[in-house]
Amino acid sequence: MARPADVPIPDSPESPYPIKTGVCEIVCGFGRGSAELGIPTANVPFEELPESVGGLPLGVFFGFARLQKSAPKEARNMQRQDGTRVHFNYGQRLTDNDLRVLPVVLSMGLNPFYHNKAKTVEIHVMHKFDHDFYGAQITFTILGYIRPELDYTTKEALIEDIQTDIQIAEKALSSPEYAKYQNL
Repeated sequence: MARPADVPIPDSPESPYPIKTGVCEIVCGFGRGSAELGIPTANVPFEELPESVGGLPLGVFFGFARLQKSAPKEARNMQRQDGTRVHFNYGQRLTDNDLRVLPVVLSMGLNPFYHNKAKTVEIHVMHKFDHDFYGAQITFTILGYIRPELDYTTKEALIEDIQTDIQIAEKALSSPEYAKYQNL
C-alpha cells in the first residue's frame, strides 16, 4: 500500500496534531468530487480554518469530523461554471446517523491536476449520505498527514491515489491512539 510520496504515520498524533477547527460552513465546490471522481467532498473556505493550518504543507490529511444542521437562511441556489445547479438545504435532511462523528480524509491545496489558483479544503467524509448538505456546518480535527499534494497525468491515477488515501486513513483512525480522538 505504501507509495513513494507517503509519509510514515506515527503510532499516535504528533505535533502539530491534533488541530481542531471551529465551525466551518460547507460551501459549493467545483463539483468534481462527486461528479467526476465518484468521491464526494464537503468544501470549506480555507479562511475559516485556524491559523495553525497555514503552516501545514499542502497535501492529504486524515481525522474526524461532525456535521451539524445550520439554521436555514434565505433559499440559495447557485449555478456552477458547468451549468450544474446547487441547492443549499443547510443540512436539514441529514439524519442522526449522518450527524455522528465520522472519519475523514481531506485535501488542502491547489489541486495541480485541476490547476486551481487558490487553496481549497475538500473533506471526504467516509460515510454514505442520502442527500447533499450545502450550507450545513462541519467541525473537524486533523490528526495526521498522509502525503504531499501531487500532480497526475490521468483522472484514473488520481482516483486510485484517493482510494489509497482513504485506506490509509481508515487504518490509522481504527488504531486506539487515533480512535480516542473520535470524541470531538
